[in-house]
Amino acid sequence: MAVDKPIASPIGKQKFQSKWQALLPGLAIGALLVVAALLERSQGRLWICTCGKVLLWAGDIWSSDNSQHLFDPYTFTHVLHGFIFFGLLVWAFPRLPFTWRLWLALLIESTWEVFENSAAMIERYRAVTVSLGYTGDTIVNSLTDIIACGLGFWLARRLGWRRTLVIFIVTEVVLLLWIRDGLILNVLMLIYPIDAIKHWQSVH
Repeated sequence: MAVDKPIASPIGKQKFQSKWQALLPGLAIGALLVVAALLERSQGRLWICTCGKVLLWAGDIWSSDNSQHLFDPYTFTHVLHGFIFFGLLVWAFPRLPFTWRLWLALLIESTWEVFENSAAMIERYRAVTVSLGYTGDTIVNSLTDIIACGLGFWLARRLGWRRTLVIFIVTEVVLLLWIRDGLILNVLMLIYPIDAIKHWQSVH
């Protein structure tokens, strides 16, 4: 005697697909972080500071702790990355869901972090910027930089472009007064180093 097989409920299937679609961007972001960490490790970057500690905050950019712990003044420049990526990706992909635009932003940021920690870029930083003793980020620092970018991306969505622009400008001014550096100045010195600025940055 034939036994009828239960027919899967279309509603149940739709719910499963909906949950999977909701989880997929988060899984993709997690995969990005794992891949970025492994690529940086393959380049010789250390997981944590050689001091053996993981500090929540390291505020002296001229010390050996810079870019070695979880957060430092340059973390704010990565938040600004998120601001910029949000504007660019909304313009480029207006119909793409927010979570996938966030994934794209973090993909760009992760790619930059891996490139920034290559031997050639580390040497470039040491040669033309205030980071004379720079030896590369630790992996924990790099991962928090990527997360900071994601925070900036989320904030830009919440704040709107006017408030985001104001915060961008204020952050740059505060960083200039605080550490004599910032996102715009850092990019300028990488592309077109100016000796007078480098000298000014070195006086502390």
